[in-house]
Parts: sequence; C-alpha cells; structure tokens
Amino acid sequence: MSNNAPFTLRYAARTDVGLRRQQNEDSVYAGPRLIAVADGMGGHSHGEVASATAIAALSALDTDPPTGDLVTALEAAITEAGRRIKDMAERDPKLTGMGTTLTAMLWDGAHFALAHIGDSRAYMLREGCLYQITRDHTLVQSLVDDGQMTAEQAAAHPRRSLLMRALGGSGSVEPDLSLREASAGDRYLICSDGLSGVVGPQALHETLTECTDLGEAAERLIELAKEGGGPDNISCVVAEVLSGA
Repeated sequence: MSNNAPFTLRYAARTDVGLRRQQNEDSVYAGPRLIAVADGMGGHSHGEVASATAIAALSALDTDPPTGDLVTALEAAITEAGRRIKDMAERDPKLTGMGTTLTAMLWDGAHFALAHIGDSRAYMLREGCLYQITRDHTLVQSLVDDGQMTAEQAAAHPRRSLLMRALGGSGSVEPDLSLREASAGDRYLICSDGLSGVVGPQALHETLTECTDLGEAAERLIELAKEGGGPDNISCVVAEVLSGA
C-alpha cells in the first residue's frame, strides 16, 4: 500500500469512573492524528495527575504533527511526559510514587506509530479477526512468557495488575515501539485494564464488529465492563481507518 493512500481516521472516546472507585484516574485523548489512553496510579487523585500529565505531553503531536519519523516523535513525547511526571513528584512529596500506563497511536495517513508501557492495551480488528497488538508489562505476563503460568491463571491472579513498567514511579520507563501499516476498514481499540480485565476477547470482537457507529461501540464497551462489576475506571478509544478523504 502506498504512502499517499487517501485514508482518514474516525474515532470516538469514552471514559467512566466504574462502579467501585471514588474518582477517575484515567485520561484519554482522541484527535485526527493521535489516540491515547493513560491509566494513572498513586491514589488520592495523584494517579489522575500522572495520567493527565502524560496525555498533555503527547497532545502536542496532534496539533503539531511530526515531519520526520513517527516512532521517534512519539518516543520523544513519551520521554518528555516521563520527565514532567518525575519533576512534579520531586517538587511535591505528596506526589511521590505516582505513575501511569500509556498506550498511544500516532497517525500520518498511511501508518501508525504504536507506543505502549504498562497494562493498558491496543487491539486491532482486521478482516474479521481481533488481534491484541500490545503485551502487558505485568508480573503475571512475564510468568506466562516464561511458561510458569497459563493465560487463564494470569487472568484470575490476585496480583495481575502489578506492573513491571510504567511512566513515572521508580520502575523502567521503556515503551514498546512499533510502526504499523494501515488498511482501509481496520478498527483499533485502545483501553485501560478496567475494560480488558473484565470484558473478554470474544465480547470485544463482537462489539467492534457489530456496532457500525464508533460512539455506540465505545459506549457498549463501557456498559459491558460495568455489567461485569466495573471494579476499576473504564476508558477506551475506538478508531476506524476509512478510504477516501
């Protein structure tokens, strides 16, 4: 597929506090060139500070698109986001330990740069098949990778949310980065674990396939997570690649 393919991106974003949390520490962004979800942690609203700071640092990519390499531009924005979060924590001891996941896609009309750190996820629906295109940076996922635990055991593990990587905090700040070629008809879902930890792949696939309206799809996904107990904040961005300007 040539780089000058006249693709456009449609998108819809939704976020909900869920049924058991007092406040929403997720932040989302959806624009013509950038979609992103950040799931903050740190408690007492500090997670919200971290996730909002990360999204704010990346949002410049939507208004001032990179002229060069997409992956390099996205990586630089994430490095800046991590620096801002660290600086804020150093200035205010109450913010010590705050951090956030971040999963983001930067679009140039023919390709996506995908960046991922933590356990928010990105999925791609292509030609009827749903693919998870990120790998969780969690302790249980590392145990699955090493053959010490099955995926089913990991999904039910009490410490399944323990992160090995996040933006901010004391851990590694190394996002997974890749460049993906777009195809007309592709649908993408970026979501926090408040959705993917409750709603299984089959229900995700059905919703993304059956809902023609992206806003309706996003709202249905939120509803499904709440029907499943809504134990965490729930955020998602649904996007679709269309041919023709």
